[in-house]
Amino acid sequence: MAKPKLPEDFKKQMFALLGEEEFASFAQSLDFPAKTSIRLNPQKRTNIDTPKKEILWCTDGFILEERPSFSLDPLWHSGAYYVQESSSMFIDWILRSLKIPKGVFLDMSAAPGGKSTLLSSYLGNDGLLVSNEVIQSRAQILKENIIKWGLGNTIVTNNDPEHFDDLEGLFDCVLVDAPCSGEGMFRKDPNARKEWSLDNVSLCSARQSRILDHCGALVKGGGYLIYSTCTFNEKENEDMIGFLIEEFAFKPVRIPVKEEWGIRESNIETSEGVFYGYRFFPHQVPGEGFFVSVLKRPDDSFSLRPKRAKDFKHPYLKEIRDNDSEKLDEVTGFDGNGKFYTLNDSYFRIQKSLLPEFELILRSLNVRYFGTEIGKRKGGNWIPSAEWALSTLPKKEFSTLSLNRKQALAFLRKEEIKLNEIPLGWILVDYEGQSLGWLKNLGNRINNYYPKEWRIRKHSD
Repeated sequence: MAKPKLPEDFKKQMFALLGEEEFASFAQSLDFPAKTSIRLNPQKRTNIDTPKKEILWCTDGFILEERPSFSLDPLWHSGAYYVQESSSMFIDWILRSLKIPKGVFLDMSAAPGGKSTLLSSYLGNDGLLVSNEVIQSRAQILKENIIKWGLGNTIVTNNDPEHFDDLEGLFDCVLVDAPCSGEGMFRKDPNARKEWSLDNVSLCSARQSRILDHCGALVKGGGYLIYSTCTFNEKENEDMIGFLIEEFAFKPVRIPVKEEWGIRESNIETSEGVFYGYRFFPHQVPGEGFFVSVLKRPDDSFSLRPKRAKDFKHPYLKEIRDNDSEKLDEVTGFDGNGKFYTLNDSYFRIQKSLLPEFELILRSLNVRYFGTEIGKRKGGNWIPSAEWALSTLPKKEFSTLSLNRKQALAFLRKEEIKLNEIPLGWILVDYEGQSLGWLKNLGNRINNYYPKEWRIRKHSD
C-alpha cells in the first residue's frame, strides 16, 4: 500500500531547512522501511540470538536486521530488552558523556517507558527516577514496562506538570520528551502524515511551552534539563529553548558527537548567547527523526534538600519501622539496605538511601507504583508477587525451574504446563536465565501465578 503524500506545508518547511538537493534525499528516505532497534537491560545480562548491528551512541543498543515477533519472545516479556527507536537512545550518550550525577531524575512525559528504562539503567542502585505520565491509560502501560525492567529504583506517577511545583529544585536531571507533531515518525508511522498540519504544530508548541514553564524550576543548582522531540521544525525545537532561556537561568551544554554518526548540530541564538541542538534526519542516521538539546542550571540556583519527617503519614501507605524492615530484608535474602511500606496487605521495598526524596515525592504526587512490590505475608511465609519475580532483587529461598520456549510461552499465556517431579510449594520459573514469574505446586495440581492482564493472547506469527 502506498504511503500518504507528504503535506505541502511540511515540504516547504523542510525545503527551507535543508535546501533543494538535501530535501530530495530526505524525502526519499521516508519511503524506505523503518529499522527496528532494541536496547538490552544491562542488569539482566542475556544474549539476543538474532543478527544485529551496534548503535554507535548507545552502549546496549542494537539495530536488528529483521523484526521478530516480540510478543512471542519470552525474553522480551522478562524485561531482558526494550524495543526502542535508535535515535532516542542518544540520551544514553548524553548521560555518559556528561557524567550527570546519579541523584534524583524526572522523566516528565514518560509513557510507554523507553527513555525511563534507559534512565533507570543509568541510575542503577545510586539514584531515584520519577517516571511521570499525564494520561491515566498510558500510565498503566508505563507501570508495566517499569516493573518488567525490574530495577526497583523508580516511582511511577500520574500527574499534570503543574502538580510538581512543590518539588522545585529537587532534580539532578529533568527529561522533557515533549508531546509533538510527530514529523520524525513520518517513515515509521504513515498515519502521522495525515494528522500533521501547521495548526497542530502551533498547538504542540503551546503545549510544550506550558510543560517547560513548570519544568524549568524543577532542576536543582548544577543540574541538567534535557529537552527532546521527534520533530524537525524550529517552532517546536529551537523556539522552545529560546522560551526556556527567557523564563529561567540556564547555561548551554555542548555534546561531543562524532562526524560519522550523522548527527546535525545547530546553534540556537538566544538572549543569553548560543545554545546547542542536535537533529537526527532519517537520510543521515539509521533511526527516525529526533531533536535534543541539553541545558545546565547555574550552580548557585535553588536546590531543595529534603529531610525525612519524624512521623511519616500517608492516606494509603503505611511505613514499616526500621527494625522490622531490616528483619524483612533478612527473611527475604536482600542486602539489608531496604525500607518496606505496605499498601493494603501488599509489601513494597525501596532502597533506604533514597528515603528523604522518596517520602517527599509521595506527599506531593499521585503515585501509581514504586520500588518493588514483594508480595503478601501470611504468617511467617511470603506469597511472592510477579513484580518480585521480574525484579533484579535476590530470590534465594525459592526453587527455580528452567523452561524451554514452548513451556515458557504456555506459562505466559497462563496455560497448563505439564511438568514432572518438581518440588512442592513456590517455584520461580525462568527462560534462558531470565525470571518470568511463579508456579505453585500443590501436589495434586500446579497453579500458574502469571498476572492475567499481562498474558499473551497471540498464538503464532
